[in-house]
Amino acid sequence: MTRRAEVQRTTAETSVSVRLVLDGSGQVDVDTGVPFFDHLLAALVRHSGFDLTMRASGDLAVDVHHTVEDACIVLGQTFRQALGEGAGIARFASLHLPMDDALVRVALDVSGRPYLHADLTFPSDRIGQFPVELVEEAVRAFVMHAAVTLHVDLIRGRNSHHIAEAVFKALGVALGRAASVVGRGVPSTKGVL
Repeated sequence: MTRRAEVQRTTAETSVSVRLVLDGSGQVDVDTGVPFFDHLLAALVRHSGFDLTMRASGDLAVDVHHTVEDACIVLGQTFRQALGEGAGIARFASLHLPMDDALVRVALDVSGRPYLHADLTFPSDRIGQFPVELVEEAVRAFVMHAAVTLHVDLIRGRNSHHIAEAVFKALGVALGRAASVVGRGVPSTKGVL
């Protein structure tokens, strides 16, 4: 049985629909109206091995913040729903991921307990028109709604684009590994995530 879910969310600021297949092949069909954010999501999905279809529209004339945050809220909700009770998953994953000058460390626990520690510093305020502060905001929105524990640290980096992309690639790899089915039963001494 393929683990998948679809979630839609509409607010006064945004409308987001997400279809996610955990047992996929890295297929991406994303349109949020925020090109660099679409690029980051594509990197995450390709490296996770999930399949993602996402459509988001929002009040981009005001700012891209609402669209980015709400898209990641819905992505987190969809991940949590697709995961179900988490029977047989690896649960934990960690790695160091390089991208040219950038080196990022990610440690992930699909725990049912949302927590984010992010130690990220960017040398610029923007990547094109994309505010770099939204990298952490996007990750936080995902983590809180996916109910995972994530530690992400920048070890080094001089290029903001490389740092942001390394964060999303590392998160994708870790999510793919942690959500992979490797056994039976729920991987918790409590019996539930």
